[in-house]
Amino acid sequence: MKLYIKPGACSMASHIILAEIGGDYAVEIVDTANGETAGGANYREINPKGKVPALEVDGEVLTEGPAILQFLGDRAANLGLAPTGGTMARARVNEVLNFTGTELHVAFGPLFAANSTDAQKEAARQAVAGKLDWLEGKLADGRAHLTGEDFTIADAYAFVVVNWANSTGIALTRWPHILAFMKRVGARPAVQRVLKAEGLVA
Repeated sequence: MKLYIKPGACSMASHIILAEIGGDYAVEIVDTANGETAGGANYREINPKGKVPALEVDGEVLTEGPAILQFLGDRAANLGLAPTGGTMARARVNEVLNFTGTELHVAFGPLFAANSTDAQKEAARQAVAGKLDWLEGKLADGRAHLTGEDFTIADAYAFVVVNWANSTGIALTRWPHILAFMKRVGARPAVQRVLKAEGLVA
């Protein structure tokens, strides 16, 4: 099993889940700007979309972060990273996964675009703030994680995307429940290993 990543990108969520599961897997960095893997392969021959993550497994390539997260969570059902399909618990995890991917992740886009104006970046920060308000509300009842007490694939994805606030001028102190959530998830041994492996912490 091999995961293709870009350090600090949304692919880090899949990297975290692989680290939580353990076992044998490989990780290869992709330069998405020039479309080349660290090993010198043409990445578009692996994933025609040219995006990360992509997961090579059992002779196939799976793309799209939320799909990979659910696949990995289901493969390690004993760890509780993805609740059983057809349950409300699984629907809640999917709810947060979809929100993170289609709302929060997208809202950050202009903050990473080289051609964004200052006005566009400020508008994006306001948009991100609105999305963070929703996550803050999910955590306001004192739950440890976004869908309850247990850490799931949804928490891994949200953690990675919310972490982009640190490099885009958004202070998380406005959202104390999110800030506490980030500290809890960031302290997990698997998350610490991935942060180090991707060069985000010393």
